[in-house]
Parts: sequence; structure tokens; C-alpha cells
Amino acid sequence: MEKILVLCTGNSARSQMAEGLLRAAVGDRFAIHSAGSKPSHVRPEAIAVMREIGIDISGHRSKHLDEFLGTEFRYVITVCDNAAETCPVFPGIAERIHWSFEDPAAVEGDEETRLGAFRRIRDQIAERVRAFASTFAPDAGRKH
Repeated sequence: MEKILVLCTGNSARSQMAEGLLRAAVGDRFAIHSAGSKPSHVRPEAIAVMREIGIDISGHRSKHLDEFLGTEFRYVITVCDNAAETCPVFPGIAERIHWSFEDPAAVEGDEETRLGAFRRIRDQIAERVRAFASTFAPDAGRKH
């Protein structure tokens, strides 16, 4: 099975949500992984907003991209500008894709404000994932 790697700096929010969304959308076709250049921990807000849409990422952990060096990926998707700039070269036929999203973890305020930021970014990522997944649909490109 071909693999997809989603990269972000902290592997705590955007890349974790993208991993969950991609797994739900194309996990039958690809093995999905995520990692970061400076991994920390999966943000509880990311877990909460993904749970709201029926995707459980509570078992995810932040991983360093070094865990995947030497692994062949079909796609390497960066979801933050820093990761796009510092992304290493992976062997094989990896196609690099960059999706730029604001960091919801940088939003300050009360819990509802922070969750609102995570929901907004989750929904933006979901939109990109839907467009990406549609390219693998049997009727992709056909007019309806």
C-alpha cells in the first residue's frame, strides 16, 4: 500500500487533524502518517474537535520526522509554512504538496475561542482533503 506523510512543525494539531481526515477519506487506498520537525504532544483541542465529527485521534502521538526518513511515500503533504521550508527529501516518487493553514494552537483566549480556531482550521483541512480525495474517485473528472 502506498503511503502519505503529513508534516507540520509540532505534529500537535494541523498535521494530526489532517492525518485523521485523510485516513477517513482515503485510508482504504493509502497508509497515512504524520510527523513534525519539533514534535510535542497532540493538542486536546484537536482531539475534541475531531471527535465532534466522529474521528478519534486520541490514540495519536506526536512523532519526529526522523522516524520516517528512508521510507518511501507517494505524497508528502506539508500543512504549515515552516514545515514546507524545512521538509527533507524523501526517497522514491514522493509528490510534495503544500497546504498552508494558520496554527490554531497559537490562538489565545478562553476555551471556546481556542476550540473555535481549531474547528475553523479542521474545516479548512477537511475541504482540502475532500478535494484531494476526489482525484481518486472512479468518476473523478467526469461532469455530473
